[in-house]
Amino acid sequence: MAENESCTHDCSTCSANCASKGKGQPESLLAPQNKSSNVKKVIGIVSGKGGVGKSMVTSLLTVLMNRREYKTAILDADVTGPSIPKAFGVKGEIFGNEDGAMLPLVSRMGTKIMSVNLLLDDETTPVVWRGSLISGTVKQFWTDVCWDEVDYMFVDMPPGTGDVPLTVFQSLPLSGVIIVTSPQELVSMIVAKAVRMAQMMNIPVIGIVENMSYVKCPDCGKELHIFGESKTDAVAAEYGIPVLAKMPLDPALASQCDNGLIELFEGDFLDAAADAVEAAPAK
Repeated sequence: MAENESCTHDCSTCSANCASKGKGQPESLLAPQNKSSNVKKVIGIVSGKGGVGKSMVTSLLTVLMNRREYKTAILDADVTGPSIPKAFGVKGEIFGNEDGAMLPLVSRMGTKIMSVNLLLDDETTPVVWRGSLISGTVKQFWTDVCWDEVDYMFVDMPPGTGDVPLTVFQSLPLSGVIIVTSPQELVSMIVAKAVRMAQMMNIPVIGIVENMSYVKCPDCGKELHIFGESKTDAVAAEYGIPVLAKMPLDPALASQCDNGLIELFEGDFLDAAADAVEAAPAK
């Protein structure tokens, strides 16, 4: 087909329906927000493997941003292992508004939370679903929930690089991700996989948070590195990513999480990570 003689070669300003329009410009897979939502920044919290404290970091960063007087929310995308409601002590029935959108529950300090555990009659009931159904549920938490005004939404993702992280990376307007790890060399290898996935999807990596870095002796205050020498700095340097924090193993913090009192935590070890989240540009 002959090219339109008046073609400006700028498809974004052209109303003509020609064959070349849109070539080289892949269709966006971003899902629309619910019409009653205005979420300004979305931050994904990811890990290459389970058991490194990803949900803990999600919770603590949310609390810190809330203390900075931002409106905060958590979308719990770890559908088969949801723990966010328990950490915040949130229980109750999910209701809908007049438009049929779900309304998230709200923590004591004002954080909005949506998790599959809030939709179950018994929070100990296992979610035995196939990947496509899980991914669809996560997407619905974005499109079918009335979040209202939110400055910072944190998405707690399941470990690995499978269906749900892919869905979140493609469907939500992520400003960036924070990768959570622990000091062991094996975990460092898996961190590299998470970094590369983010790069493949053109999602900025804000930085790395190393959890369980040390235990502080209650008697002398000495830091004990029970998992050996950290490998995180080397991985971060290889990919040009900052290490935002090194968190201790803290029994008091674990107790607050278990008792639904995470919003009462004290500590400054994630302050730099919160600064980095604050500086991340909105997408």
